[in-house]
Amino acid sequence: MVQTGTSRVSRFDQHGRQHVVQVERKGAQRTIRCDTCGWRRAAQFLPWLKAEEHLAEAHQATVDPSQ
Repeated sequence: MVQTGTSRVSRFDQHGRQHVVQVERKGAQRTIRCDTCGWRRAAQFLPWLKAEEHLAEAHQATVDPSQ
């Protein structure tokens, strides 16, 4: 049976807007998708790191809400 699941990485930009990237898992494959701009990418390794990089580069969103 293939395991599926979704998690998310969220960050705030300097204007206080929240940006979210969804990390979808289906078996060994992972897809990351930005809710703000629709950007999508397959990422087998370190998808959360790639999601953080996208948020920082594309949206200047670097403030972690959990800290």
